[in-house]
Amino acid sequence: MPARPRYPIIYVRGYAMTKSEISETTSTPYMGLEAGSTKVRQAWDGAVSKVFFESPIVRLLKLGYSDIYRDGLQIEKGPIPPQSIIIHRYYDVADPDFGSGKVPTIEDAAKGLSDLILRVRDQVCSGGGMTRDQFRVYLVAHSMGGLVCRCFLQNAAAGSAEARKLVDKVFTYATPHNGIEMAGMNVPGFFDLWDMNNFNRGEMRKYLAIRDKNTGVNSLDGKFDPRRFFCLVGTNSKDYDVARGASRLLAGELSDGLVRIENAWVEGAPRAHVHRSHSGPYGIVNSEEGFQNLTRFLFGDVRVDGVLALDNLPLPPTTLLQKLLGKKIGYYFEVVVATRGALDFDLTRRTIANNCAMLRTRAELFDDAGALKPDARQPHLFSTFLDLSKRPEGRAEMMFTIQIAVSMITYSGEDSEANEHYVPGEYLFRDTLVISAVPPADSTASWQVGYVLADSGWSSARMTPAKGEVDEQGQPYVAIPLQNDKGFKATLRLYGSHWE
Repeated sequence: MPARPRYPIIYVRGYAMTKSEISETTSTPYMGLEAGSTKVRQAWDGAVSKVFFESPIVRLLKLGYSDIYRDGLQIEKGPIPPQSIIIHRYYDVADPDFGSGKVPTIEDAAKGLSDLILRVRDQVCSGGGMTRDQFRVYLVAHSMGGLVCRCFLQNAAAGSAEARKLVDKVFTYATPHNGIEMAGMNVPGFFDLWDMNNFNRGEMRKYLAIRDKNTGVNSLDGKFDPRRFFCLVGTNSKDYDVARGASRLLAGELSDGLVRIENAWVEGAPRAHVHRSHSGPYGIVNSEEGFQNLTRFLFGDVRVDGVLALDNLPLPPTTLLQKLLGKKIGYYFEVVVATRGALDFDLTRRTIANNCAMLRTRAELFDDAGALKPDARQPHLFSTFLDLSKRPEGRAEMMFTIQIAVSMITYSGEDSEANEHYVPGEYLFRDTLVISAVPPADSTASWQVGYVLADSGWSSARMTPAKGEVDEQGQPYVAIPLQNDKGFKATLRLYGSHWE
C-alpha cells in the first residue's frame, strides 16, 4: 500500500487576555505548543516512576515533521517540506515589539490565516514536495483558535475561497464552539473588556456569518464537512488555576475550568471526552490523550462509531415499580475507549465521575407500555479513529477495549420507602468488551471482527465472531449482543469506515 501524504500543520493558539499574557505569548516560538509535562506515577508496590510528555511539538517532530525556523529566523519565502509545522502568529501585531500594539479581531486573525495558507502552499509546492493540485493543510487549534478557524471557514468576508478549499481536516482542543458561560450566563455582548465579548453567542453569530436564527452557533452551517472536524472536550475543572481558581468556580464542575462540556463541540462532528483541564502543563493540549486523538484523526486509517441500540432497560422489582410510576426516570450511559497497550491514556472517557456521562430519560426511549419508541434517542457512545500502522509487528489485528456501564436514576424528590429493592448507583449493566478487528486483504473482502466480554472472562479467551447487519438507513455495522439476568438487553453497533 503506498504511503499516504501528510500535509502541513498550521497551529492556531487560543485567547490571551491581558497585555502581559500577549507579550508572554509572542515571546515564545511555538505559542504554547512547546509546553510539556512530567508527572509521577506510583505502582501498587510503592515504586515511583516519572512519566514524560515532551510536548505536542516534540512528539510531532519525532513523527517526521519539522518547524520552519532556521538560524533564528522564520522561513517565509523559501521552500519548506510538506511535513512542516507552522504557527499562526496572529497575536504578534498586538505586541508593540512586533506590531502596532492593537489586538486583532477574530475576523482579522481569520484573514491572516487565509493568507498564511496560501503562502504555505506556495512554499511547499516551490520545493517540489507536492503539486498545487495535491496540496492540502491541517488546522489544529486550541480554545479561541478554533473560533478563528471557523470564522475563516464560515465567513466569506474573512478570507478567500481559494484558501478554504485547501483545508483537509480541522482538530480543536477545548474550543468554546457554543460560547462561554460564567455562573450560568453567557458572556454579555457589551462586555468588550479584553475582547471577552468574542465568546458571546450574538457576537459569534456575526463573525461566523450564521444568519439563520434557527441555526445553532455551534453549527458549521454547511460551510465545511463536520465529519472532517474533530472536537476534543475537556472534563477536568479542578486542575484549572487561572484567576486563582475563580474561572473554574464560575464555569462549574461540568467544564474544563473555562468551557462547559456542553459548549465544546460542533454539531455533527466526531468528538472525544478526556479528563483534562482547559490549559496548563497538565491541560488538554499538553496531554497524551490529546496527542493520541490528534494523530489518529489526522493520520489514521479507520473510523469506528459505537451506538448502543436498546431493546430493554429493566425497571426495579414490581413492588418498587408502583412507587416509581409518578417519578421521572433517567439513565446514565458511561463509556471508556482505549487501545491495546494504552497504560496512560484513553481515547475517550465519558463517566459519571467525570461529569460527562450521557443522560437519557425513559420517556425519550420507551412509551408508557414499555415499548421502544420508533424515534428513540439511542446513545451514540463514541467516534474514534484507529491507525493500522500502530499495530505490533507481526500482528494482523487491531485491538481496542470498550467499557460500557448503564445505571438508573430518579429525579423528582426523595422517597424513603423507595429504597426497598433498589440501591442508588446499582448498575443495570456493566462490562468491558475487547474488540479484535482484522482488515481485509483486498477491497472485495470484509473485516473480521471478534469480541470478548472481559469482566466475566479472560480477554485472551476465544473471540466470538461479530455478526454483520444493516441498519434502518441501509448502513452496515457489526452487532454485539449485550444482556444480563436483570433483563437488560441491547446491541452494540460498531460502524467502521475507511478514513483518509
